Amino acid sequence: MKNSGKKSIENDLWIAYCAFHLGDYKAAMEEYEKMSKHPKCDLHIYTNLGCCYFMLGMYKEAEAAAKKATKSPLQTRLLFHLSHKLSDEKRLVELHSGLDDVVEDQLSLASIHYLRNHYQEAIDIYKKILLDNRDYLALNVYIALCYYKIDYYDVSQEVLAVYLNQYPDSATALNLKACNQFRLFNGKIAEAELKTLQDLASPSFTYARDLVKHNLTVFRGGQAALQVLTPLVDVIPEARLNLVIYYLKQDEVAEANELMKDLQPTTPQEYILKAIVNATVGQEQNSKEHLKAAQHLFSVVGGSASECDTLPGRQCMASNFFLLKQFEEVMIYLNSIKSYFYNDDVFNFNYGQANAALGQYKEAEEAFLMVQSDKIKRSYIFLSWLARCFIMNRKPRLAWELYLKMETSGESYQLLLIIANDCYKRGLFFYSAKAFDVLERIEPTPEYWEGKRGACVGAFQMVVSGHEPKELLRDIIQMLQNTGNPQVEYILRAMKKWAKDNRVVLY
Repeated sequence: MKNSGKKSIENDLWIAYCAFHLGDYKAAMEEYEKMSKHPKCDLHIYTNLGCCYFMLGMYKEAEAAAKKATKSPLQTRLLFHLSHKLSDEKRLVELHSGLDDVVEDQLSLASIHYLRNHYQEAIDIYKKILLDNRDYLALNVYIALCYYKIDYYDVSQEVLAVYLNQYPDSATALNLKACNQFRLFNGKIAEAELKTLQDLASPSFTYARDLVKHNLTVFRGGQAALQVLTPLVDVIPEARLNLVIYYLKQDEVAEANELMKDLQPTTPQEYILKAIVNATVGQEQNSKEHLKAAQHLFSVVGGSASECDTLPGRQCMASNFFLLKQFEEVMIYLNSIKSYFYNDDVFNFNYGQANAALGQYKEAEEAFLMVQSDKIKRSYIFLSWLARCFIMNRKPRLAWELYLKMETSGESYQLLLIIANDCYKRGLFFYSAKAFDVLERIEPTPEYWEGKRGACVGAFQMVVSGHEPKELLRDIIQMLQNTGNPQVEYILRAMKKWAKDNRVVLY
């Protein structure tokens, strides 16, 4: 039509219309801009131009164009969407009241509900429209997407199947089906669903290629995340969030913080991820400012009417109280969702810490021992809490073995201090003596000698009373002989005399 040689406003309108519906909004915009310069331009052109600007993310330009247009239902809908994008709440309410009970206006209202995370309200509108218009099959995709957003993945699949039965090659529907499979099962099954999308050649599906690449990276656990997600950060909203998750998993906290620091969260997922990044930075840098920000963000999600009874909402409230060190409240929320996270390493790690902080060491030990992640099990926080649980549950040998498996470092030194002092308080004197013995050899101070002396005497008393085997006396004497303090001779004399009187072989 464009090359037919016949120039007319009708031809230009059709060219712009086709370009818009092919997703080529830039080409449509250029056509409408040319038409708008005509002296006798129909003012409805500005509404169409505003729609192009809107789809290109040029919201201020879209608003300026829409205000030049003749009043119409389409203009009202465009301004309604723009008021949401520009966060003009007052204008949004005014335009809402101007919507009619017609399909187009109700679809706009449902989409705004969706964008504002009011998924049930959107579902209600879509279902009402579908009830009167059974042939509007695409509404099943919208309903399925809403159910996906509220974690009803199985219901989403059922609704989606209605559309896929008629249009099995739909890029949008197949992608949503794959996302449901990922949530319900695993990345491998989800990836299989996307195979039919990877070779799509139709220009109308150009947008799907980036979406498929993005989701494949997620389904594969972050494989090629830097190469795939980085260019998509400003294209697909979830790309930024998934790249942040990748950085956190790689312990690249600064990079994660850089991506999130200027983001103003609007969805629960954004609030939660920003809270996690702030909490991680706060703990690494001992920053009260970041920890306070994390606590606030967690409380916003956990206290919201839409999220308070969801799993993420309850996790957020638990995290909020965790940062406030209010562990009794933490346990209320964690116990309410425990059955859903039986094999979740992060949940069991946090559940163990909260129990241990309340002195419930038996439950804490059970939770810690369920953790399978090598990364968590190598962390000092995990090792120190587990060692304390072993000691409080009268299993000091297991705590000592944790120390023996560690490489020599500042953290292994700290673990020795825990074993030495906690075992002493618990009356587990032999392992307290072993820990103080190593500490004294590292740093021969009066404090460590006094600790070792008291622990060795305590362990000797346990042997004398029959609560420890006599064979331990040899190790106790050896530890005392590692010290050059003059008090040693007096203590050794008493121990050796008892050994001789009780026929204990020391050598």
